[in-house]
Amino acid sequence: SSSSSSSFAAMMMDGVGVIHGDGRRRRWYSNSGDTGGGGGARTAETMAFQAETKRLLDIVTNSLYADKEVFLRELVSNASDALEKARHAALQSGGDPGALEIKITTDDEDGARLVVEDSGVGMTREELVGNLGTIARSGSKAFLDGMQGESGGADAAANIIGKFGVGFYASFMVSDRVEVISCAGERGDGKAWKWSSSGDGTFTIEEATASDDAPTRGTKIIMHVKADEKHLVSKWGVETVLKKYSSFVGFPVLLNGNKTNDIGALWRMDEKDLTDENSMAFYRFISGGSMDTPPFRLLFKADAPLTIRSLMYFPEHNPERAAGFGGTAHSGVSLYSRRVLISEKTDHMLPPFLRFMRGVVDCEDIPLNISRETLQDSMLVRKLGHILTKRILKFLKDTAKKEPKKV
Repeated sequence: SSSSSSSFAAMMMDGVGVIHGDGRRRRWYSNSGDTGGGGGARTAETMAFQAETKRLLDIVTNSLYADKEVFLRELVSNASDALEKARHAALQSGGDPGALEIKITTDDEDGARLVVEDSGVGMTREELVGNLGTIARSGSKAFLDGMQGESGGADAAANIIGKFGVGFYASFMVSDRVEVISCAGERGDGKAWKWSSSGDGTFTIEEATASDDAPTRGTKIIMHVKADEKHLVSKWGVETVLKKYSSFVGFPVLLNGNKTNDIGALWRMDEKDLTDENSMAFYRFISGGSMDTPPFRLLFKADAPLTIRSLMYFPEHNPERAAGFGGTAHSGVSLYSRRVLISEKTDHMLPPFLRFMRGVVDCEDIPLNISRETLQDSMLVRKLGHILTKRILKFLKDTAKKEPKKV
């Protein structure tokens, strides 16, 4: 009828989404509307998350993570994965990957926005829909699966952090709306695409415009921060979280143009390449500024039965002295997975009589729950602790024979 035609035309003029039978909504923009100055009209397609995705998104946003600050850890880990994929692709093709870095920009005027951008592999339109529209799917997991048996794939696989598939959605804990602008560069169609959602069960996908300032290759995440979470995205707040969780990420992390991760992951080095100066700087960092000089350090690596990289220190003084009479010091051994902090104090990994130890253990085999907050398999943690305990005791026994006056 003419009235229904008029209503449909009005919906098009007003940019109102039209729901189709497949659950999708398309929104049309006029040339003078939200095109950001780009030529021609563009079509924004709104899709519904899968039913299980919507349910998991609600869990992630409201109850999965113990600390909201970990949203940034998840985004930095995802960015690191994207950079590793770009580096691997360049090695395979013999090309130049360009500058591989993570840029984080705060909005300290009103704290309304936080931007996390990487120059990694980027995503096509289909990958944005597939990786972000399906919460249980992980682009990094698909990347690893596709590399099985590929020459040189093992090294790249070992550097992939984000196999868990839902870390990105932690951004909704602090955001009313999240936009993802991504371009796959030469690997894609040459276009940049914009994904956006308020975490309400739907997301919109459309071609990015000049005003979106899309990367030529890579991904930019723009978070429109909730009013009561702005303290988490101040420059000071972001820097604190980066120092805590992401100090050892393998690519430069720039906060408002300044590099934040200057200390290397020394536990991944060989003993012959580890200098005393770097070792002491690392010890002061992980021990909270302790000024003693540990008489021994143990750099331990194993590939079976677990993949372990660890750097352990034997403090010069008993840390429990600082706890006072009858006090007990907590474990000083932090658990990492592929350079990302999982647990700062892992009390149940080593036996109580070794609680004086300080150091880092990086185990790639530790299975984590979706949030990385709680380890799924405590038996595996105990197995890890058993391996470390045997190695520490053997080191002490051997050292006692070689240098009895020091032990």
